Amino acid sequence: MGDDRPVPELMGENDVVDLLLLQHSMIREMFDEVERAPADRRAEAFRSLVRLLAVHETAEEEIVHPYARRKLDGGDAVVDDRLKEENEAKRLLLRMDEAGVEDPRFLADLTLLRGAVLAHAENEERHEFTALRARTSEAERRAMAAGVKAAEAMAPTHPHPGVESATKNVLMGTPLAIMDRVRDVIRDVMGRKD
Repeated sequence: MGDDRPVPELMGENDVVDLLLLQHSMIREMFDEVERAPADRRAEAFRSLVRLLAVHETAEEEIVHPYARRKLDGGDAVVDDRLKEENEAKRLLLRMDEAGVEDPRFLADLTLLRGAVLAHAENEERHEFTALRARTSEAERRAMAAGVKAAEAMAPTHPHPGVESATKNVLMGTPLAIMDRVRDVIRDVMGRKD
């Protein structure tokens, strides 16, 4: 199973807040899948989680956060807090991605990562998404949803801490995405499980 497949359940979502809430729900479920997966299937489940987290955060950084900065009262502070959370989670996710599922710390790190990611998602839902829904029109949310889907199609498939701004994603995102996708293909061809 390749890591470059689209997430079909999301293709029909036309409101950016609904789209991101659905992705948050999928992320919660994927953590459960990784945790419950038998040892011989855990790497595949983890790769899917890594990919979803990477493309989801990139799209938020490129589309949602810049819009929130402009539209929300105190938007800069709200977004800066979310970016700090994202960076911390990306660092742990990168370490886990590089170490692989065979690492003796994997399950303990997965518990830490789950806590960080779910706390981050809850903060986004409470402080950013609720305000975005209140301060944007349906047309704006539809346009952002289209932007998120386009950004996800071109996003890196692995975490890259330090690339949390729209500018850095635009400048570095495409080369990183190409490198990530080549690495994913090589992993699949070589039969690597991590």
